[in-house]
Amino acid sequence: MPAWKRTFAAVWAANLVTAIGMQAFLPFFASHLEALGLRDRDEIALWAGLLFGAAPLSAAAASPLWGALGDRFGRRLMVLRAMLAITIFVGAMAFARDPWDMLWLRIAQGLFSGFLAPSLTLVSVQAPANAQSRVTAWLNTSMVLGAVVGPALGELLRVQLSLQAVYFVVAALAGVSAVAVLLFAHEPAREHVGLGAAPLRSVLRESLGDITQLRANRALRSAVVLSFWIQFGMGATHPLLELHIRDLDSWWPALPPSTSALFSVMAVANLAAMPWWGAVGDRRGASRALVWCGVGCCASLAVQALATSYEALLLGRIAFGVAIAGSGPLAFGVAAQESTLAQRGGAMGLVFAARCWSVALSSMAGGAVAALVGVRGVFLLNALVLAGYLLLLRRASATPAVALEAGISTDCPQSVVGDGQMRPKG
Repeated sequence: MPAWKRTFAAVWAANLVTAIGMQAFLPFFASHLEALGLRDRDEIALWAGLLFGAAPLSAAAASPLWGALGDRFGRRLMVLRAMLAITIFVGAMAFARDPWDMLWLRIAQGLFSGFLAPSLTLVSVQAPANAQSRVTAWLNTSMVLGAVVGPALGELLRVQLSLQAVYFVVAALAGVSAVAVLLFAHEPAREHVGLGAAPLRSVLRESLGDITQLRANRALRSAVVLSFWIQFGMGATHPLLELHIRDLDSWWPALPPSTSALFSVMAVANLAAMPWWGAVGDRRGASRALVWCGVGCCASLAVQALATSYEALLLGRIAFGVAIAGSGPLAFGVAAQESTLAQRGGAMGLVFAARCWSVALSSMAGGAVAALVGVRGVFLLNALVLAGYLLLLRRASATPAVALEAGISTDCPQSVVGDGQMRPKG
């Protein structure tokens, strides 16, 4: 087996185990807050929202810098840093004395523990150029599987043992994952520089300079923004599904509408379609495929907005799951295609940061907008915003400045791809 495939297998397994652990405690903030002494329902809801959003917000701020530092000091080191941070900060949550302790630990966890972006970078810089989107897609499947298995594990531990046991198990799983990466993931020494004697200020300045240069790449910037709005459409509508189905009829009254079924069928469709999107991205270009993904998400959001029956909504959710499955892998694929090996971590970090911002902001925005335009209005408004941005990209692709649909960027005439070869772009 080639070295990059062994690294991929080790990182995929480590990400799966860590993702299962992370999803094991995220659904149970309300129960933990009650255990800490909160009784008012509104206060619990407020704190639960703060705790859920704190980590994505801090991760969004930190991940591009971590990625750029990884380009200098080693990508495997960044994966180890992230997983060990989960071991420390999530393990410490078992000892939280009040909601403020939990909030500070969640902020610290977000700052230090984003593991997906460095994992993608570690594998991406070693994988062949014609497998970049497939690699990112398969690594993203580990996160989806974690979201399927994790909550069930958390519920089992919470009922059979205790809430504190959930945090201890999550910390242990992340620690085991870090050991697996240390032992089995390979990173060629030539792919990064040592610590050396460079002052920290100089290293940070150079890293921030890399991030600024990457943000100037129009194809990468367009992909980052498109990925943000696709993810926003999901995050803004997810919390409203239970309210949406109350206004719908059903063709089969004997089978009552189920909110959980809407989440389950979307997760299954997402998992099934993700590798397919990766293959499409490698064949047709990740940028072009990401636009198709956006069109599919826009159409399926509109279907959900206009659905008059539960079954129509269910079909819309399946279509949405298939379409949105490509948003993460393809955006990371664009990051791989539009960055040199020396800047790969920073590019992955920018995509990851945009998705974190979207997760943190969308659920809050969806609830606020629903009070103004209704639940259907939130679905339709997200479809219109996404359609508007896709039209902007189409207009921009007609100019020499950027051709996102063709996967062409004029910011750099050549790009170093996964096999280290310099190739003309376009």
